[in-house]
Amino acid sequence: MSTTNIAVSADEEKRGDSAHRDNVAPSSQEDSMKKLLFGNMRSYGIYLALVLVIVIFQVLTGGRLLFPNNVVALVQQNAYVLITAIGMLMIIIGTHIDLSVGSVVAFIGGLGAFAMRNWGMDWTLAILFMMIVGLVIGAWQGFWVAYVRVPAFVTTLGGMLIFRGLATVVAGESIPLQSQPFRSIAKDYLPNVFGFWGGLDGLTVVMGALAIIGVMWSQWNRYRKAAEANLQTEPKMWLFLKCLLAALAIGYVTYLFASSGNATQGGVPIVLVIVGVLVGIYWFVLNRTVLGRDIYAVGGNRKAAILSGINTNMVDFKVFLNMGLLTAIAAIITLSRLASATAATGQEYELDAIAACFIGGASVSGGVGTIPGAMVGALIMGVLNQGLSIMGADAAIVKTIKGAVVIAAVAYALLSKRKKG
Repeated sequence: MSTTNIAVSADEEKRGDSAHRDNVAPSSQEDSMKKLLFGNMRSYGIYLALVLVIVIFQVLTGGRLLFPNNVVALVQQNAYVLITAIGMLMIIIGTHIDLSVGSVVAFIGGLGAFAMRNWGMDWTLAILFMMIVGLVIGAWQGFWVAYVRVPAFVTTLGGMLIFRGLATVVAGESIPLQSQPFRSIAKDYLPNVFGFWGGLDGLTVVMGALAIIGVMWSQWNRYRKAAEANLQTEPKMWLFLKCLLAALAIGYVTYLFASSGNATQGGVPIVLVIVGVLVGIYWFVLNRTVLGRDIYAVGGNRKAAILSGINTNMVDFKVFLNMGLLTAIAAIITLSRLASATAATGQEYELDAIAACFIGGASVSGGVGTIPGAMVGALIMGVLNQGLSIMGADAAIVKTIKGAVVIAAVAYALLSKRKKG
């Protein structure tokens, strides 16, 4: 009798648990879905901020900000921010900082111009020469930080003074650049192999269409893999909305680039291709390679990284070596755009790169940051520079606004972290 009662009680308990799950599961699923959506909204807040900044300056400039040629100029004139922000992000993730970027740009640009003018060096060899110099400088600063353990702030502060002084010695007042192929790097476009379609650059239209297809495939592939692994997935409506917004944004930008330039030349600037290739390479490095995982591990918890067998000294050395290479690429593009080298080139470049990383979500304590976030932060800085330039704002006003934006971005990140904690 007691055994039967126990069996009946067990069955009732199972039925009760089943009924309880039926009552609670929908609420639990709804809560998890809300958490997923709100988490995504926080992640996409930086994109909303970019849209808001664009809209504000579009209004303030009387619609001139998004003129096709102004959009192309935005990319060409702010390519240095996009490129140096990639290297700066990796350094910040690793809990360091680099204050010497602007001075190194001036020094490497001066050396390149000097080599082409005084040594008769071919422009292709000059590019290779400048990149080698950048690697040497990166190795020099990485050595002091990684192996002598001089704090990066002090090392790069000294580097800022050293290389600005050397830039003054090398470039003097100015070294004009005569090489037309070298100058075309920053001002020319990809050749229009498909002709013009209704006044639009055909190659740009094709590239834009491929970009839309790539984004949609990437989003759907990630959704499919998560579903196959029985992981929590976002609602299909949310996935569709993201793809639609991305397609509209890419389509509009494609139209702006395709209608830029003139009747014979326009479309995709060469510097945009360079930036795009670098973004793709470094996204892969940070997300799909051992080095990328090591950088995040060192930035997240250096002591734990050491205990797990990571050579933290080598990681520190590599991020500064990489910063030297990317700074050299930024120097090449800057020299090409300005068509002359001066000792004053690159003023505050490091501050723009640091600001782009923090605006894009990098943590001041290291271990956090993404390439897309840094690129969006760099675009926000670029829109600020371009919009205020179109408005004819005083340089002091530009610096004030950019400083306020950086403080606001870091404060928002810290407050969000505390709230999440």
